[in-house]
Amino acid sequence: MPLPDVMFCAQQIEIPPEFPDILKQFTKAAIRTQPRDVLQWSAAYFAALSKGETLPVKERYEMPVATQKNDTGLTPGLLKILHHQNLFSALKYACEILTTDPTGGAAHIQFETFKFLYTYLASLDVDILESEIQATLQALKEDVDKQGGLIQPRNFKRLNKPKPPKGNKVPS
Repeated sequence: MPLPDVMFCAQQIEIPPEFPDILKQFTKAAIRTQPRDVLQWSAAYFAALSKGETLPVKERYEMPVATQKNDTGLTPGLLKILHHQNLFSALKYACEILTTDPTGGAAHIQFETFKFLYTYLASLDVDILESEIQATLQALKEDVDKQGGLIQPRNFKRLNKPKPPKGNKVPS
């Protein structure tokens, strides 16, 4: 049974007062960021907005600089956004951006590429010691060897656990 035709006018529809501003900010952010997958980026944007987290938004529009054979669109601004959100989330997104796997696939990338990105991003965090960086890379090596020198987000997801405060023992 078809729905009845209903006429709507301004008096029938209540628009929340913050709605136009939310849409305006979202539109500006999308234009600045130029996401490759607008729907996926939009979901991440509104999820971060609803949780009060750092938005996946570039500070300014920037032209992607192709540094590889295929133009990945990976820019300093994008890396900065990703680092602010979370180191391992950033690495997950980097895998999804740099992979040659089909969309929705495992997002494998070469371990050497991952190692370079992880070492760089982790070194920006003053709370991560060089010894911790090396221990993390060593812990991933077994999975990488089994996967022909490739790594995927599933491999490092288990490493993204909060560390107990220094000086406190973890209960057994």
